[in-house]
Amino acid sequence: MPLVVLAALAVLSAGCSGGSSKSAGTTSESGGAARAGETLTIYGFGTGDDVAVSRAKIARKAIAPAKLDNPEGAFAAQAFLTRLASGNVPDLVYLDRQQVATLAAKGALMPLNSCVQSQNVDRSQYYPAALTEATYKGQLYALPEFTNQRALIVNKAAVKDAGLKVSDVQTKDWAKLKTVTQKLTKESGGKLTRIGFDPKLPEFFILWAKANGADLLSKDGLHPHFTDPKVVAALTYAKSLIDEQGGWSKFKAFRDTWDFFGAKNQVAEDQVGAWPMESWYWNVIAQNSPNAGVTAVPFTTRTGKTLTFISGNGWAIPHGAEHPELACTWMKAITSVNAWMTAAKARAATARSKHQAFTGLYTANRVADRRIQREIKTGGSPQYAAAVKILTNIQDNAVTFPASPAGVQVQQALTDAINRVLVGTQQPQAALARAQSEAQRAIDAATS
Repeated sequence: MPLVVLAALAVLSAGCSGGSSKSAGTTSESGGAARAGETLTIYGFGTGDDVAVSRAKIARKAIAPAKLDNPEGAFAAQAFLTRLASGNVPDLVYLDRQQVATLAAKGALMPLNSCVQSQNVDRSQYYPAALTEATYKGQLYALPEFTNQRALIVNKAAVKDAGLKVSDVQTKDWAKLKTVTQKLTKESGGKLTRIGFDPKLPEFFILWAKANGADLLSKDGLHPHFTDPKVVAALTYAKSLIDEQGGWSKFKAFRDTWDFFGAKNQVAEDQVGAWPMESWYWNVIAQNSPNAGVTAVPFTTRTGKTLTFISGNGWAIPHGAEHPELACTWMKAITSVNAWMTAAKARAATARSKHQAFTGLYTANRVADRRIQREIKTGGSPQYAAAVKILTNIQDNAVTFPASPAGVQVQQALTDAINRVLVGTQQPQAALARAQSEAQRAIDAATS
């Protein structure tokens, strides 16, 4: 174990034994004069975009008259542990939920039982998958914030050009999807001019594995299942879609030419037929190519069940935090229905003022998501309203990587394996077997 981690844990042990007698969520000294001289310190949040700014205003009001110390900069795990080792412990951290279990296993985060109970945080308002991602050994360590769900984006012009219907583009029938991919793909002079279907490897492989009935990790996050025959079959199939389009080198070289965030993006330029993509990309299309004909189609399992993969950030309280009750107040307020509705209304108004569609706001708070989808008009063409409805509803059937004490390392081992398969240096079975060994060693090291 790195020296900085050992030092950090030593500081934490001392702090937990007597450095701070307050528990997360204690409210006996909350409000009024008791808060006047306090300052809530946050690490990893920065100022963020318009949505973050409007919600932060609500959270600042909730902790008033306490002050806020919120420097710029994203969360970095090693820098965070270094801070803890030096005794410079922030009250609250904003981090990727996949890092929560790793830090919780090191003793760097406080469980939120006291926070949830004393401040009446309604856990049922959050999507179960988002809570699971922030739960380690049965204890919740972070309140989830955004979600970033995935669904297919289908280029309607490409589908029509290929003599197909939008309903032909689906992930239930893998044999049919391969045929559809062939029909959607276009070449000129031996070079790709349109990718028919991009399976999004290695990023979204979890969807293909789950669609084939496999879990990549055990529910407790301690045992990788990369060598499950269903996982091997899923990787073999997903790679075959790329092979149908000339192989990885040709496929990636063309994809790298896309103006992904610009007006001449791959949909506007008819450079892709369909691909699974995060929900935020709908806003890119609405802003840069609002007249592009696109539609959202849910990813499904091979039995036809709707499926999505979600990820996102969350709020956690470090062990040794000086003001855990303020931290709890902040994260309850910033993830509340009121905060999300306020931010969504402001963003929708801004979109209308620019004659653009509002493409939704997707949160870990399903009550807020339903209200946003129901109460705020999207504007623009009907395709956006339909997409917002789909992107909201699919989160009820979400998969995520289980919380693991070596979550980042487990995912990196899998990513490296898939990349070896894509470039042709290993076959799926061998690559996944190596990844399984690497992932298990990382988990064992994190739990020893």
